[in-house]
Amino acid sequence: MADLRRAASSGEQLTATGRFALTARILVVNILPLAIMGGGLLYLDSYRTQLINERFKLARIEAQITAEALAGATRERQEALLVQIGKEQRMRLRMFDADGRLTADSFALADPAFRFNDISDDDWEQRFARWLDRTVDAIVSAEAVQDYVEPEAQEADAWPELARARELGLSQVRLYDWLDGTPVITAAAPVGLNGATLLTVRNAVDITESVRSARTTLGFAMLMVLAASALLSLFLARTIVTPLRQLARAAVRVRQGREREVEVPRLPQRSDEIGLLARAVSDMTGALRQRIDAVDSFAADVAHEIKNPLASLRSAIESLPRVQDPALKEELIQIATHDVRRIDRLVSEISDASRIDAEMSRATLETIDLGDLVRAIIGGREHRAENEGRAIALAARGFAARVRGVGARLERVVENLLDNAVSFSPPDAPIEVAIDNDGAWVTLTVCDHGPGIPEESREKVFQRFHSVRPDEEDFGNHSGLGLAIARAIAEALDGTLTAHARADGESGACLKLRLPAAA
Repeated sequence: MADLRRAASSGEQLTATGRFALTARILVVNILPLAIMGGGLLYLDSYRTQLINERFKLARIEAQITAEALAGATRERQEALLVQIGKEQRMRLRMFDADGRLTADSFALADPAFRFNDISDDDWEQRFARWLDRTVDAIVSAEAVQDYVEPEAQEADAWPELARARELGLSQVRLYDWLDGTPVITAAAPVGLNGATLLTVRNAVDITESVRSARTTLGFAMLMVLAASALLSLFLARTIVTPLRQLARAAVRVRQGREREVEVPRLPQRSDEIGLLARAVSDMTGALRQRIDAVDSFAADVAHEIKNPLASLRSAIESLPRVQDPALKEELIQIATHDVRRIDRLVSEISDASRIDAEMSRATLETIDLGDLVRAIIGGREHRAENEGRAIALAARGFAARVRGVGARLERVVENLLDNAVSFSPPDAPIEVAIDNDGAWVTLTVCDHGPGIPEESREKVFQRFHSVRPDEEDFGNHSGLGLAIARAIAEALDGTLTAHARADGESGACLKLRLPAAA
């Protein structure tokens, strides 16, 4: 459990903080073409609007200048100007008198300067271009434009822009749409002071051609971006799929039971999510190997520890029928009884040790005052005479010793530490228990006056079935699991349990339990 927790919390192993994380790369590859397409559409709409606005200004100026030139001119001169300006500017110009009647038309006075496109003769390319025009307008929600239709009545009031120019005495410009999607710009302007008006009509085909040319350029750019995006997507997919296949093959081999042959790739050069996954799988495999080794070692130790009392019990039972001496028979019965109790103790301790990790991972922690718990345990032990006459001195310093834990398991830790101290302390030597709280950590220290623990053995005492007992203690009274169980509980509560020499230099050992202080 502790190994798994350390592996899971390792920042080097399980952190992906690169500037080019996999999520960012996927977003760039997928969003970039869409962003360019969206930006291109907005650009086309803005470009078309800008061209039309400029042409509006030009149409207004042309109408005003032409109206000034026509004002005061003779009828013949006016007709000549209409024809000349119409041919030069590719426009249709019409004059209306003060009553709104048509008096002159450049298309009637000479050949038309332009002709509207007959869409019935268009080929598929032109029809496709118009479809693209409508699609782009729909995407950008372009404002609908009225279709251009020649009024049947050749009167000024048939044109809204002419009627408004006559009413306000100011030039007016309006936008229409021809059947082929090209803009038609009309401009109306007063001529002189007698109420006459001028109407100009221009089919601005060049605006549509400019927009379609820009769209074609944008289309080629989009194709290039899409091609680059496709290549990047393939490369990105390869950088994802290849390591995932490696990890999958390694996982399959682990599942097949050949985990010792598998070296799971850690991909240290990758700082994205794939690297995170590789390191997590590698750490998981390492933790799994450690757990398997621990289980195998534990099973071997269990078999060894149970085999000894079983062999002794079997020898005693097999010898009983052949022994006639009552005293020797009684001794064999006592040996058998002792071995049965030892096996029972071993089975209980082994069962408890095997459940610690799973039980602590599911336990609900509560706030416990460690000082009150230790006092209650010491009082109960004295009442049951479990200290074998040894005095236990308790000293509490600092803040209230509140920790987060499981009461029954913390009680087990304290009992095991006290049992260990009682085992090694001389009968006339006290056992010192101290509780400190510095605000961040609560420390429980249990010191005895026994022979102490050599420095090279201070970690071994926490190994399962490691038991070096005093010579005068009856063999088999301890399983060698007490301190191992206590450390497992301490680590499950994010604490530590360590062995030290006495601080005062006297003979003896100190076992120190440190747990995070409760908030």
